[in-house]
Amino acid sequence: MITRQIRVWGRVQGVGFRFFTQQLAIQLDICGTVQNKMDGSVFVVAQGEEKAVTRFIERVKASVSPYGRVDRYEESEVHDAPLYTKFQII
Repeated sequence: MITRQIRVWGRVQGVGFRFFTQQLAIQLDICGTVQNKMDGSVFVVAQGEEKAVTRFIERVKASVSPYGRVDRYEESEVHDAPLYTKFQII
C-alpha cells in the first residue's frame, strides 16, 4: 500500500472535479481525500495498491471537461500517512 498526494491547478473548482475524483477513487478502490484550496487548486490524497494509485493519479491529471481541466500539477509520495478507510470530499 502506498499514499501519494497531488495538487492540481486549472479549471478544477466549481465544475464537479471533486465529485469526479471521488467516483474515480471508488471505482479503483482508492481511499483518501479531495479538497478545494483557497488558491483555486484542488488537493488530493490517494492511498491504495501502487498500480491503482498510479492509474488514479494519471486519470486525475488527464481530466478534461465536463470535470474541468488540469493545467499544472505537483505530485509527491507521503510517508507515515494515516490509514484511510474511504475516500471523502472535504
